Amino acid sequence: MKMNKIFFPQYKKGKKGFPLQKGLSILGHIQKAGIQINAECGGKGKCGKCIVRIEKGGEELNKKTKSELRFSLSSKERLACQAKVEKYQKDIIVFIKESGKYQILKEVSGKEFNLNPLTILRNGKVIHNGEVLDNYKGKIYGLAVDVGTTTLVFQIVDLQSGETVATIAKTNPQILYGGDVISRIEYAIVGERKIVYRADEEIKQKIRELQKCVITAINDSLKKFKALTPYIYEAVVVGNSTMRNIFFGLDIFSLGLRPYEPVHKEPITRTAKELSLKIFPKAKVYGPALIGGHAGADALADILSSGIYKSKKPSILIDIGTNGEVIIGNSKKIISATLPAGGAFEGANVSSGAGAVEGAIKNIKIKNGKVLYETIDNKRPAVGICGSGLIDLLAELLRCGIMDKNAKIKKDFKITDKIKLTQADIYQLVNAKAGLKTDQIIMLKHYGIGVKDLDKIYLSGGFGNYINVKNAIKLGLLPDAEDKIVKIGNGALEGAKEMLVSKESRETAEQIAKKIEHIKPNELEKDFTYLVAENMYFTDK
Repeated sequence: MKMNKIFFPQYKKGKKGFPLQKGLSILGHIQKAGIQINAECGGKGKCGKCIVRIEKGGEELNKKTKSELRFSLSSKERLACQAKVEKYQKDIIVFIKESGKYQILKEVSGKEFNLNPLTILRNGKVIHNGEVLDNYKGKIYGLAVDVGTTTLVFQIVDLQSGETVATIAKTNPQILYGGDVISRIEYAIVGERKIVYRADEEIKQKIRELQKCVITAINDSLKKFKALTPYIYEAVVVGNSTMRNIFFGLDIFSLGLRPYEPVHKEPITRTAKELSLKIFPKAKVYGPALIGGHAGADALADILSSGIYKSKKPSILIDIGTNGEVIIGNSKKIISATLPAGGAFEGANVSSGAGAVEGAIKNIKIKNGKVLYETIDNKRPAVGICGSGLIDLLAELLRCGIMDKNAKIKKDFKITDKIKLTQADIYQLVNAKAGLKTDQIIMLKHYGIGVKDLDKIYLSGGFGNYINVKNAIKLGLLPDAEDKIVKIGNGALEGAKEMLVSKESRETAEQIAKKIEHIKPNELEKDFTYLVAENMYFTDK
């Protein structure tokens, strides 16, 4: 008896097809196949980003759900998370609506490091921290990796010269399990009925699935550098608490429950072989310490690369990603906090929102009533509005009086025939803005200083690198001190590289992690909810 299959012809691995499973959604089939798709809401039918076209076999699926009817889908289009296999009498052919390649920040500040890695050449041997790994064969390389919630960036570094040999950037394929860390934690720990937790062994299996997803993505990219991979003897991997712990196959259960603290905060070292990372098998793979909550090894790397830990005057460091980090400190005291600020500004829960992908609107101006905009890589037609474009749009609507200081508009604002901003979208954006602003205010108060006392305001990450600073200040997203703002690029990647090439920097990072006070602003401030509501509005600045 012939077994009918589901095919994804756009992808090499999908052309041969996969067995149909009754009751499993198309998204479930895609996840099993390891094919990339944007599923920001984690398959709940809310974001509308997992659109697929059913080229053949649509009659094998359930009817469109109420969730799908909320979106403008053509007769052949479905949401992958809602379309379930009811029959398996015929093959199903599915095309995934591609969202385009992400514009991923590779640039770093270019600071000079003290070259003194743990992996060195001595007496004809490659030695890591006193342990002989291999006979010297002419090269010693390392790998610096920044595992972001949305993106994945890594560098191959010559550990004898400190030079970067190659930089690779791609979308984190875990996005098919959800666009934020909470969605991925839920995927691992919550059962299919959404009301009970999985058994321990099943949770471990799901974490291994998420781990394999990201490590396979790195291995696939490293295939282009086959001549170099046998000489990669060490790696440093940073990411937020969830991303780092998934990479190393560690428990993430506690990060999904109050008080949202990781069980494993200490630095961790594994071999490449243990992780199935396709570099020298005995290579040491190091994950720096976590700070607390969702502030992870990436925030620690940001602190290291910015240098705030050794300055006399306090500075503030802001990294607005899918999960945002705010850090204030100097050589005597450092405090940190995290918040889910970036989701809305990365397009999540915004009707025409988009990630920083090709064709996304990246900046907007309103001139004489006409909307002028540019898209990433100048691709047309526009596919949506990314974070920097959303900031510009809010600022322009405010400037032109189309949106009032209470964040209200009289009707939907059209950018193109298909792209508009609704009142519901604005509420999502101002909520995220208010959360970030409130955290900054409370943290400055807790530290005992004002904006005037800050030496620098460091912006790290892609969002901070690409936004219009004047507009971000106007909206209250950033402190009103433009002259103090410094963009440091991908500080997490730079910090990872610094820990790779300098054992002193690695030791410094471990000491910094121990003295950081991680706070939860909502617990420090009894009027937190009131302050957030107040900060949703705009001032006259």
